[in-house]
Amino acid sequence: MKIDDSAIASARVAVRGGTPLAALGVLAFSMSFPATAWALDGFGPWSTTALRCGLAGLVALWCLRLARVPLPSRDQWSGMSVVAVGCVVGFPLLSTLALTTSTASNAAVVIGALPIATAAIGAARSRTRLSRTFWAAALVGAAAVIGFTVLRSGGTLDSGDLYLLGGLVLCAAGYAEGGRLAARMPGWQVISWALVASLPVMIPAMVIALAVEPVHMTATSLAGVGYLALISQFAGFVAWYRGMALIGVAKASQLQLAQPLLALMWAVLLVGEKPSIAAPLTAVVVLGCIVVTQRAR
Repeated sequence: MKIDDSAIASARVAVRGGTPLAALGVLAFSMSFPATAWALDGFGPWSTTALRCGLAGLVALWCLRLARVPLPSRDQWSGMSVVAVGCVVGFPLLSTLALTTSTASNAAVVIGALPIATAAIGAARSRTRLSRTFWAAALVGAAAVIGFTVLRSGGTLDSGDLYLLGGLVLCAAGYAEGGRLAARMPGWQVISWALVASLPVMIPAMVIALAVEPVHMTATSLAGVGYLALISQFAGFVAWYRGMALIGVAKASQLQLAQPLLALMWAVLLVGEKPSIAAPLTAVVVLGCIVVTQRAR
């Protein structure tokens, strides 16, 4: 076999292995909002966030110690802090607070613009110039999301909408920085170290929140917390970052096109919500804008 043939074969194997992993990550993330709604059935928003991140951090610490992974270099910790603030603390907290006043289906539409925001922040971080077509599609997608939220809330943005928009920006920053770090170290270590870095804050927060907020543990709420901690906050990222490393950020981000529609489906099937006709229509518009931005890049 020639060297070129071997390289092509290796690339095909990587795509075959990476695509299912990245798709598995998208599937895991798409169920986060229904799982959060379940968790809020028995826990307060602060308790839900602290349990989600604290338990995931303990699992990540155990995995790192089991694999005897050395500490990241000093220059990598700054990137880890962005991932921790965006994906470990900021987005889980803000999205959980949003779901105390909003619904999982509405949240799915707003967060549907995440791939566009991630690409824009990633381009700014790497000082990459994007085409006018990209920015035009990004603006249309953003306008669709903002228009949907304003229409749904009767002309004004309520606290839930503001929480979601803030979570969108923080999560996009964490995704972009995590993708940059995943090019230099295994992706599962990126999310693991970010989770471990948050433990000094999350463990005390977990104790305080459980003592202050009312707790009514049910099977549904425990299942929601378990899913958020083990799947949404850890295993989903392990699959996502590994798949992204194998097939590249551009191809992996295209798989995120299915996430808003999947999240809407789970909101209907698992939570029993009945979204307005504007929700799926807006999700389709955002999906089309993401397709354009991916091609324009």
